[in-house]
Parts: sequence; structure tokens; C-alpha cells
Amino acid sequence: MFFRQFYDTPLAQASYMVGCQATGEAIVIDPSRDVEPYVRTAAQEGLRIVQVTETHIHADFVSGSRELSARTGARVLLSAEGGRDWQYAYAAADNAQLLRDGDVFMLGNIKFDVIHTPGHTPEHLSFVVTDTPAAAGAMGIFTGDFVFVGDVGRPDLLEKAAHIAGTMESSARALFASLKRFRALPDHLQVWPGHGAGSACGKALGAVPFSTVGYEKLANWALNTGDEQAFVSEVLSGQPDPPTYFARMKHVNKEGPRVLRGLVMPAKLPASDIHVLMQSRTTVIDVRPAATYAESHVPGTLNIPYNKSFSTWAGWLVPGEAEITLIVNAGEHVVTPDVLTNAVRDLAMVGLDHVTGWMDQNVLRAWTEAGHQLGHIQQITVSDLAARLSSEAALPSNERTAVADVRNDEEWSHGHIPGAAHIPLGHLLDGARILHRAPIVVQCQSGARSSIAASLLQHAGFTNVVNLTGGYNAWVENGQPVEVE
Repeated sequence: MFFRQFYDTPLAQASYMVGCQATGEAIVIDPSRDVEPYVRTAAQEGLRIVQVTETHIHADFVSGSRELSARTGARVLLSAEGGRDWQYAYAAADNAQLLRDGDVFMLGNIKFDVIHTPGHTPEHLSFVVTDTPAAAGAMGIFTGDFVFVGDVGRPDLLEKAAHIAGTMESSARALFASLKRFRALPDHLQVWPGHGAGSACGKALGAVPFSTVGYEKLANWALNTGDEQAFVSEVLSGQPDPPTYFARMKHVNKEGPRVLRGLVMPAKLPASDIHVLMQSRTTVIDVRPAATYAESHVPGTLNIPYNKSFSTWAGWLVPGEAEITLIVNAGEHVVTPDVLTNAVRDLAMVGLDHVTGWMDQNVLRAWTEAGHQLGHIQQITVSDLAARLSSEAALPSNERTAVADVRNDEEWSHGHIPGAAHIPLGHLLDGARILHRAPIVVQCQSGARSSIAASLLQHAGFTNVVNLTGGYNAWVENGQPVEVE
């Protein structure tokens, strides 16, 4: 038996390839949309990808099942569980094999037992794997977003992200029932989850890539909570705010993702085109580092620095059908040629397919040569902000500097700057109407998210935006007062 995990760091998402070496056949479980690694690995190992499946309708990335099937001819296997509202709309058109609880399918000599494990989603399946020639029984289980290392899949996404009211508690109770089935599995089974630390599909996922059923029975809080009501209360509390694009991903993956047949790199555009682009509906994303962008940029562009959080914030902040042009630092592009390629790939992973071109930093010169001024983001230190807030204490509230805290709910509850307005970055534009004062100082935990927030506010037309360097961490380290909820 051949086994390989593929891990997408920006998405904290794991997919898997299993191969039967006796027949040369392979299956891929929960593939991402970038199918090249699977095709390349199969060729290197002398395998043919003949099946592709997924544990559930994903919310955090575009599934690669259709893409991989189109590339290799693999048969798609999809869940038929969950009821009428949770069926894959494209299953019949793609001649997919439908799977139900108790079904068994084979890949050469490798057996897959299908278990319906609802809770995270109604249609969720897990797959118990047995290498039949070994005659030693089952060896592991692909749990998708059901059981993670140290945690379980959150049951609140249908309500919070997909906006299906009244489903959180019933989903939590379904998850509790599914965990009873998991406890009955042999302790030695390896657990191969669909996500690791950093995913928004749970609240306390471990960074270890694999586990065992026995270890999870000992260490996973959810498997050590025997009271159903206590479990429901705990699993629904403290969950991170789901990105707004999760609802769009659910719809895309249910209806059937568009098949790309490979990622196509956009053409480099002349720097002079920046004038036309800034007057069009195109979203221009400047992927240069935050400090570089703050120093000088084309006004109206959106700064989402290329790093491991790039796809997450792009998914949050950019409309799904937006036409996108990227600004990439040419010096970085020469040294690191994968910056552009990876940015286009990461955008496609969250359904942002329409990258129509890219430019280098020469757009800055083209902008000024046309008689326009470059934008910049003013920075303020903790000491200067504290002094400013103190000097304004006697002023009416609408005349004081507004401080916008763009961190998440949990960070805010642990402490915040007195008088700050709490508007998480993903919801900044929705809540920006309360920021009627000028200037606006934006802050996060360390300064990374607030840099994006500053560019987002400028993009939306706010003119006097200031970024707090070092964020809340620097505020605390400087001994400034905090409020705790």
C-alpha cells in the first residue's frame, strides 16, 4: 500500500493519496484545486489515479475533485447522506458514485468502509481503510473535518457561515452521536484528519499531522465529555469567526466548481495601464510587504501582503467575481519567482479565478509621471498614541481620535485599548460607518492585520488613516492601560 499526505500550509488543509501497489491504482481523498502535486506524485510512483473522493462539502477552499477527475479520468465518489438539501448538484452530470453509511468500495486490494459521521456537516463521511493482503484488519481512518488531532469539527458553520438558521445545536448533538461511533473503533487505528493548526474549521486543532483513535480517546477534550449538554455548550463556545467567503465556498462545492484544467498565469501589463485600471471595476491587489506599501503606493489599491495568510484575507475581502490585477515587487519577483505563481494559485484555492494581469513596482513611477501623488500610510507609536488620547480626553467624543481594533473576538475579550471600537478585519467595511471621526488609528495584535485594514479603509475612501506600529502587544509592553471584558 502506498500512502502520502499533501499539506497546503495557507489553508492548513490535508489531502491524501492511497495507492494499491499490486494493481497500480490510486485514490485521492479531499484534493485541493491545485491537482498538479497529485498527478506528479502518481507518475513518480507508477500509479494511475482512478478514484477521487471527499469527506464532505468543503467551506474553506474549492474542492479539487472535479479538477482531478477532468485531468485523469478518475471516478468521483461523493456522499449521498445528509438529506435532500445536502446532495451534490453535479453528481449525476459527472457520473459520480454515491456513497452511504455502511458502503464498501475497493481500490485494488485496499478496502474502504464508509461511515456517516454528521455534525460538522450533515453529509460528512469518514473512511476506514484496510490493506486486505496484510490480513491484520483495519489500519486507519480518514476523518476529514470530523475528528482532528485534539479537537473536532465545528458544528456552527451552517448557521454562522452558510446562514442556515437554527442548525447549531442540532448539528452539535449529531456530532456528539457520531463521536460515540468513533469511540467504538479500535485504539490502534491511525487518524488522518483534514486540517491542522491554523484552520478555522475548529478552535483548538493540534499541529501534529496524525494521531490514533486510542490517543484521541485519551487527549481529545471532545472524546472525554460524556454529558451531551456539556458537550454542546463547549463545542459551540469560543469558535473563531468564520470567514465570509465560507458561504460562497459551500455553494461552489455543492453546485460544482468550475474546472480550470490547470492554472494559467496572467500576462504582465504595461505600467501605464494603472491609470485605466484604477478607474475601472478591477480590484488591484498590491502583494508587497506592508512596510513597503505604507511608504508609497498607488492610492485605491488594496494591500494584502503575500504570506501564509494571503488567501484567507483575499477570500474575506475580495468579491468572488472580481477581476483582479496584482502588483508584485519586481525585485522580489526576480529573487523569488514563485511569488506571482503562488499568489495566483492561492487566489484560485478560494475561488478567486479572475486574475487578469500583473504589474511590477514601476506603476509607482508611471503614476507620478502622470501628475498623480502616491499614497502612504502614516504610522504612530504607542507612546505617541497614548499621549494623543490623553490630550483629547476632554474633547467631545466626535472630535477625538478613533481607535479601531481589528482583532478577533477572543483577542478583544482578553484585553483592549480603552475606548477602542472593536471591528474585526473581515467585517471592517460593514462596521466602518461608526468611524466618523478623523484621524482613525487602526490596530491589531502585532501590526500585520492593521496594515491590511489601513489599506482597506483608504481603498474605501477614508483619507486620514494611521496604523499603530506593534499593535496591542506593543501597547501592553509599554505599560499602557487596558480594559478586559
